[in-house]
Order: sequence, then C-alpha cells, then structure tokens
Amino acid sequence: MPRGSLENHLFRRGSYFQPLSWNLRMKVALGAAKGLAFLHSDKAKVIYRDFKTSNVLLDSNYNAKLSDFGLAKDGPTGDKSHVSTRVMGTYGYAAPEYLVTGHLTAKSDVYSFGVVLLEMLSGRRALDKNRPSGEQNLVEWARPYLTNKRRIFRILDARLGGQYSLAGAQKAAALALQCLSGDSRNRPSMDQVVAALEQLQDAKETGGSQLQRKLSSRGLNSNGHGSRSKYPEAAANGKSAHPRRRLSALPLHE
Repeated sequence: MPRGSLENHLFRRGSYFQPLSWNLRMKVALGAAKGLAFLHSDKAKVIYRDFKTSNVLLDSNYNAKLSDFGLAKDGPTGDKSHVSTRVMGTYGYAAPEYLVTGHLTAKSDVYSFGVVLLEMLSGRRALDKNRPSGEQNLVEWARPYLTNKRRIFRILDARLGGQYSLAGAQKAAALALQCLSGDSRNRPSMDQVVAALEQLQDAKETGGSQLQRKLSSRGLNSNGHGSRSKYPEAAANGKSAHPRRRLSALPLHE
C-alpha cells in the first residue's frame, strides 16, 4: 500500500512517515471499524482475531484496508455464543476473557479495536518496555485518564500539536473506554462503533481546537507544559510514504 501501515505513521519518525492529523486519525479509525463491521456481518461472520496497527494499511488517500487474515476464524453458528480455540494473536491487543478461556467472539475484536484506537489517541504502543514500569501497558496506564473527562488531554499524542476539539477527544476517548470494557457484554458492536465514529466525522471539528485555545489562554500547550509542541499538524495531502510491498488486503468500503 502506498502509505504503508498505520503502525509506521504512529510510531516511526522520519520524512516518510509524517504524524497523522486528528482528522486523518479519525478517518482511519472509521475505515478500520467498517472493515471489522463487515467481517462480523451476516455476510461474512468472521472474527479477525489479530487486529493491530501493523495490520491496518493505508492507500494514497489514507483509506484503511485490513491485511493478514492468517489468524481469522469463522464466528459461532447456530445457538453458540463463542468459538473455542487455542489462544493466538498479539499480546497487548487480545481481549482478557479470550486470554483466560480461549473463548473467541466478535467482542474480542472490539476490544482489540479499542486498543488500536487508544494507540491512535495517545501515540503510544500497546506494550512498550522502554517506558517506566507503570506506563508499559497502555490500557492499564490510560484507563484512569479515560474515565475523567478533565484529564483526557494528558494522554493525547503531543504530535497532534493540540489540533483537535476537546469535545471530539472526549467522545473518542469514551468510545475507546467502552470497547475496552472488561465485561465483553458491555462492549459495543462494531456497527455501533462505526455509528459513533461517523458522528465524529459529521461534526467536522477542524481548525484550531477548543482545547488549544483554552490551554493557550493559560500559557500551556496540549500536554500542560509551557512550551509549544515542535510537531505541526500533518496535512492530508502531505508527502507520500515510502512505497511498501503490496499485500493482500480487504477494502473497508463496500
């Protein structure tokens, strides 16, 4: 895919992989959500089982496509509530109940989506052993901030440069928290996730953000510090990423 993987844009540094703007992150999140929703639909009935940033590929217009279906599994049929299988996937993205019981459902993918959405909001990896011990597991570190609207901005990626609306950030964080519920029954379906992200798109919250204006009035940047972020917002038509080897991928728009 022309722009490589979502993982590269979130975590790599260099001219090939510019930081994604808030609007682009939400566009990619919506596209990926539509892909999972299609897999979960009656038309496909597939559980992806390995949803992570490296498996989300971006075309030249930042349209997302899912790749690598090696661990995909047919979903439950009839009156069955789950599929029992050997635990596979990537630690840090797998749902807790799946790790414990081996019971796989569509809600397992929803949890993984919540992890990826949190990575997109924070610019941090799901697991990062280079961080202090209390910050190595992204979900555990971020959960207290996700439950407090006034503290949301403390986990947001500094490379966003404060260019997002406070309301939009709060809604995206609330969605991530729902997806990451420890009780799979409390997680939304991927169709519900798509609807929530479409509402964020419809709001068209662009330009200078409420949060940036609020913090600027206090002489702060989006991380609560007195200096301005050194990373400008990336433009949607910015420099193309280094061409990547083409992989088999699922278009996320029907």
